[in-house]
Amino acid sequence: MIRALATIPVDQFMLSGDLVVPDRSIGMVVFAHGSGSSRFSPRNQQVAERLQDDGLATLLVDLLTPEEEEIDRVTRHLRFDISLLAGRLAEIGLWASAHDGLPSRKIAYFGASTGAAAALIVAARQPDLVAAVVSRGGRPDLAMHDLHTVRAPTLLIVGSHDQDVLALNQQALAALNAKSRLVVVPGASHLFEEPGALDDVARLAADWFARSFKPDTQPKTD
Repeated sequence: MIRALATIPVDQFMLSGDLVVPDRSIGMVVFAHGSGSSRFSPRNQQVAERLQDDGLATLLVDLLTPEEEEIDRVTRHLRFDISLLAGRLAEIGLWASAHDGLPSRKIAYFGASTGAAAALIVAARQPDLVAAVVSRGGRPDLAMHDLHTVRAPTLLIVGSHDQDVLALNQQALAALNAKSRLVVVPGASHLFEEPGALDDVARLAADWFARSFKPDTQPKTD
């Protein structure tokens, strides 16, 4: 297994990421964290560990530079600049797809909150690159104008107690392709902090990605 700190050139910046590539990896999943979070999010790290156990390479990356994160803590506007986040995520995805040792140049995205919107925009713009998308408590409504062109199978995961976000995801599902699905985790809130809730997210995501990277099968939609 390879573990490395990745330094990724994007525009005039260098963005940092944590890269893990298991032996005989079946594919690469790039994480796009949500508003006010970072690649050190314990929730995303927990999901990433489950994916690694299932043979998936993971890249947890910060979409903002340290200087931008300092500004955003005060202004809170960069975390909602979906166009900026999507542009950077697209470059990161191209970098990740070129990593040696992967069986396919396709990648997948795991997005949380606003990161999910950025991931879906990238999936719409790079249909031949993106194998699948999983959204955890995401805001796909912020990518609504692009959803009808997303070809990748998309799994939307929302907690049953996260009613406002659930309504937004139900609207988004209607605009996505027929290979997409919405799963509601019973008793879970927005951050899936309840016992076992994040384990459910990790299991669902691992299954979705594993199926998406196998050429002879697709994620279940029933």
